[in-house]
Amino acid sequence: MHAWRTRQFEYTWLRTLSRRYADFWQVTREALVVSAKATGLELTADRRDHLMQAFLELKVWPDVEAALRELKARGVRMAFLANPTERMLEAPLRNSGLDGLLEPPLSVDRVQAYKPDPRAYQMGLDAFGLKRDEIAFAASASWDAAGAKAFGYPSFWVNREKLPVESLGVEPDGIGDGMADLVKFVLV
Repeated sequence: MHAWRTRQFEYTWLRTLSRRYADFWQVTREALVVSAKATGLELTADRRDHLMQAFLELKVWPDVEAALRELKARGVRMAFLANPTERMLEAPLRNSGLDGLLEPPLSVDRVQAYKPDPRAYQMGLDAFGLKRDEIAFAASASWDAAGAKAFGYPSFWVNREKLPVESLGVEPDGIGDGMADLVKFVLV
């Protein structure tokens, strides 16, 4: 699983650098196939399809619903700004019964450049019509929080695994281990 996830992100970055975009579903499938070959695992078409389908069956973390509802009640507009396709981004909310809490997802498909490319982060400005310092960017990965911060967004890293901050020359403005910490960061 780790090899698959690592290859998945390597492919997004390499595709952006080489300007050979493919959507995240395709990148994820290609990363799975290559990772299986590299680790000597037999990957039948049925197994591949089963593993890919798991991305459409994800649910949100248990603390997400309360946080999203509180932020929405306080008038905070929210959207996913992420690498997956719109279908992949909508699935966890639908699977968790949270439809309607977020605005339409901002998939990098729109700009055909994966994060941390500035074209991806620019989608937030374009969608919300706000200035960089008026948008709080929440990330589940340190590299993404750093990319958003480098772009100019106040950024927050939901660091559920208590990992160290990446050494990328920029750090998030806030770090917490769950969504309650993000709510505090946004509402301050």
